[in-house]
Amino acid sequence: MKTKICVLSTKKLHSNQKQFLLNAGFSVIDADFIKITFVPFQLKTIPTLLLFTSQNAVKSVLQNESFETLKQITAVCVGSKTKQLLQENGFEILEVQEYAGDLAPIIQEKYPLEQIAFFAGNLRRNVLPHAMQKSNISFEEYMVYQNSANSIEIKAETDALLFFSPSGIHSYLKQNSIENQTCFCIGTTTAAALNGIAKNIVIANKQTVENVIIQCINYYKK
Repeated sequence: MKTKICVLSTKKLHSNQKQFLLNAGFSVIDADFIKITFVPFQLKTIPTLLLFTSQNAVKSVLQNESFETLKQITAVCVGSKTKQLLQENGFEILEVQEYAGDLAPIIQEKYPLEQIAFFAGNLRRNVLPHAMQKSNISFEEYMVYQNSANSIEIKAETDALLFFSPSGIHSYLKQNSIENQTCFCIGTTTAAALNGIAKNIVIANKQTVENVIIQCINYYKK
């Protein structure tokens, strides 16, 4: 007989993140529903400003031969975790916002004359490129990682689903369904991918894995 709330994370959790859920009395299944592959790139020109929208883009740049050159150039980014990773590796951050839609007008207003290098994945949204094109801001886009589905059939009965990207949702749905589970999403873009699919959706206050976990724990404590 099932007694514990079963939480499925569609991303492998760090041991301390998983322990947080276990300590709260949940049973936990975690697996990577997305496969990330870093893509080599070569700079076309030397930029005056760097633009990152994810930690994966940062990780790819850290492995690139141009890393030492790029580290000397200031950056703007999306997400507090992206900012943290950049700063840990010696980058100076001028701006950070939790959503691309909030960063776009800042770039348009404050950095219209920069030559921007935009580091992104193959599934990036159009918000920032469209904003820069609209304002005639010069930028080069580099696709520095590939995001592909790694769907896994989950046979256990689950109560809560943790989602961290629209692509993670699409990968999950290839072999699984959402019935009455409560879905905890890292942000509004991820939650939007569940429109018409899930009835119970909770969105994190901050775009971090930790906050998704906190929302899940608090939800079931009520």
